[in-house]
Amino acid sequence: MRGAGIARQGGAGRGCQGPMLPAMKTPEAALEEILGQVEPLGQVEELPVAFASGRILAQAPVSNVNVPPFRKAMMDGFACRSADLERLPRGPEGVRLALAGESRAGAPYEGLLLPGQAIEIFTGAAVPEELDQVVMVERSLRQGQQVALAVPARPGEHIQPVADILAVGDQPIAAGTRLAPADLAVLAALGAHPLRVFRAPKVGVLTTGDELVPPWEQPGPGQIREGNTLYLAARLLDLGVELSRVGIVPDDPEILEQEFRTTLEQSDALVTTGGVSMGKYDLVGQTFEKLGVRPLLHKVAVKPGKPIWFGMQGRKPILGLPGNPVSALLGLEAFVRPALAKLSGARDFAPHFGRGVWRGPAVEPYDRQQNLPCRLVYEEDGRLGLEPIPWKGSSDILSAARAQALAVIDAQAPCTPGQVLRFRPL
Repeated sequence: MRGAGIARQGGAGRGCQGPMLPAMKTPEAALEEILGQVEPLGQVEELPVAFASGRILAQAPVSNVNVPPFRKAMMDGFACRSADLERLPRGPEGVRLALAGESRAGAPYEGLLLPGQAIEIFTGAAVPEELDQVVMVERSLRQGQQVALAVPARPGEHIQPVADILAVGDQPIAAGTRLAPADLAVLAALGAHPLRVFRAPKVGVLTTGDELVPPWEQPGPGQIREGNTLYLAARLLDLGVELSRVGIVPDDPEILEQEFRTTLEQSDALVTTGGVSMGKYDLVGQTFEKLGVRPLLHKVAVKPGKPIWFGMQGRKPILGLPGNPVSALLGLEAFVRPALAKLSGARDFAPHFGRGVWRGPAVEPYDRQQNLPCRLVYEEDGRLGLEPIPWKGSSDILSAARAQALAVIDAQAPCTPGQVLRFRPL
């Protein structure tokens, strides 16, 4: 059964019902189509900073403190006046100063400091205003309540100024940023609590096919254990989305329609695998159209993964990926990931490419963009190399699991050993 509204490649869609779709789009044009349709959810909620990793910041917090809030010692040693190191006599062990006390992190020295006096100080401690240099403990010799400092005068040495990292009024993290663990440390320093973040999209992940059984079942004749949902669900969680529904759906029109309807009711987006090609039992596209999904894309000029299906139900994006694991992997990284990033409210949702040196054999030109599983290796000259992984086609789950990147060879372009290629990091 052919999906309704889907034109044949290179033809005019003879015998198709409903709106016609372009037979094929370049990966760039396909992504532009998808991102042109997807709009951010824009719904904001408040979260404790401790639970905000991976979420998209909706409002940039403003610093109401200086970081550091005081002049901070960057070394263990002795804080002194550089003027004392210039004017006082210098013996064989250095300039000798009297010790007035100590300053440690959380317990600053608060007494009076006279000329010729120093204090013992520890990393992270406040430096008294009267003192302008910290001498490392390795360049000192302590004798009772005196210390000899064997260094020249260097005003400001090993002292971090007030507001050297952040100043009052700074906005160090912009709205639309996906918060990494290190960002949480910055926001904690500002006292940004709670954080205003965009609500995480609820995404359904369904795989279709009569031949599929879950990992805990013994496959029957003609069946295989299914792993696409596990991979996709795990990757989507890494992107900071919530999973609304995950499972396997048989190639039954009524069950497909019911499962798709229920999942769409519970979700902001839906990702499927399988059933998007042109075979008799590829029912995904026409089932979506029955549910009022507007079809916008079916085929993309990539290898593997040509039959990428995309449509919209209102503001909900639906992406149908091929069932073969490597094809699904490519579809997720090239199309699903940017779409969900934009849906989440991320400022930077374009896919990122690296560049590396191809360390495989020559590759013949092909009429579609090729994406080859490979490992990333660092070479003696410091360059990043792309080492191909032997793979047996788009159903090879082992190569998909071992791949660290997909080397990109543009359509109609040759590839020779030593050539610099783009790659999609995985």
